[in-house]
Amino acid sequence: MQAIADKDGVKRYLVTLHINGDSYTRVVKANTLLVNFLRDDLDLTGTKKGCELGDCGSCTVLLDGKAVDSCLILAVEADGREITTIEGLARNEKLDRLQAEMINHAGVQCGYCTPGMIMSAKALLTRNPHPTEREVRQAIAGNLCRCTGYVNIVKAILAAANEEVGEGSGDE
Repeated sequence: MQAIADKDGVKRYLVTLHINGDSYTRVVKANTLLVNFLRDDLDLTGTKKGCELGDCGSCTVLLDGKAVDSCLILAVEADGREITTIEGLARNEKLDRLQAEMINHAGVQCGYCTPGMIMSAKALLTRNPHPTEREVRQAIAGNLCRCTGYVNIVKAILAAANEEVGEGSGDE
C-alpha cells in the first residue's frame, strides 16, 4: 500500500481490493471504513449500514472467506484481500442457494438484515456444510433482526445446507 500526501494534509493511500472477483484500485483516506468504500465508492449498496459499531451485523461481508463487520474494518486494512459482498453471491443470474432459500422460507420481512445474515450463513456453510440448528444460531448471533424472530431464517439456512431444492432456488 502506497501512502500519498494530499494538499490538505489528510493522509491517503493507494489500495487494491479484490471484490466479487474484480479488482479495484483507488485512493482512499486513511480513515475510510470498508462499508463506506463499498457503498459510496463502488455503489455496492447491498451491504447495509446499521449501528456502525459492529453490533448489528447488517454490514457483514466476507473478508478472505471470514464473516466480518465492514463497519469495523478500514479500507486500507483490506488492501490486497478478497472481499465478497451480497452482490457477489449470485452466478449467471441465478441466486445463490442461501439467497433462494431465504425467499422460499420467508426469511425476509423488511430485508435490512438479510444481506448480512446471508453473508454470515455463507461463511458458516463454507467451513461447515452441514451445521446443526445450534451451529446456525451461533453463526448468526451477531446479526440482529427486528422483524422475523429468526425461525424462518434458521430454516432457510438449514435448507440450503441440506441442499433442499425449492421453487426458485436457482438449482432447478
